[in-house]
Amino acid sequence: MEVELVESVLKSNDRIAREIRERLEREGVFAVNLISSPGAGKTTLLEATLPSLQRQGVRCAVIEGDLFTTLDGERIGRTGTPVVQLNTRGGCHLDASMVAAALEKLDLKAVDILWIENVGNLVCPAQYDLGEQLTVVLLSVVEGNDKPLKYPPAFLRAGACVVTKTDLLPYSGLDLERLKQDVERIHPGMPFIPVSARTGEGMEAWLAFLERERSRWQGRGGPAAARMTAG
Repeated sequence: MEVELVESVLKSNDRIAREIRERLEREGVFAVNLISSPGAGKTTLLEATLPSLQRQGVRCAVIEGDLFTTLDGERIGRTGTPVVQLNTRGGCHLDASMVAAALEKLDLKAVDILWIENVGNLVCPAQYDLGEQLTVVLLSVVEGNDKPLKYPPAFLRAGACVVTKTDLLPYSGLDLERLKQDVERIHPGMPFIPVSARTGEGMEAWLAFLERERSRWQGRGGPAAARMTAG
């Protein structure tokens, strides 16, 4: 009975996610879902990424997921980026219905990239499609080498693995090459991008990856095809 309930919930979520994806494509909005364990640095990465995109003329908005506080949303707001705060009140993930409600508070015609910062968790967020075009899993160097092997669904779902806080690598004891090999074993060919949002190391590669993915999506007909269908 419990299995049937879970399947029903996921089926409903997937239906709403498809509707979100179709809407975003009609509006020409590229959506990125950031997932990680708590404290991996999703907000800090966004704080470093958003100003760089703004300087390039890329318009962004953020849906900020958290259990109770608005602290991360306030940090994003200080970058000048439109942000919608979603509090799950103890829930371990965002779902598509929450994202659909948040979209009603954004002017999507003024957005090129929509960032969805999921609740800190490597389990539940891997099961829930939010209508994004790209999922990125973050892993900080202070979390140890075992995360990919312990939580393979998150790494299977993602289109890239960003390793954060590389400025702490000399103090962490992490074997970066072994980590890369484990990620490759789980998801062959997935981009593996070490960065430090504090020092800027790796940020150029991260921004270049984003531009390639967005251009690839546009090249597949993304927004243009959706507008032709709508017309």
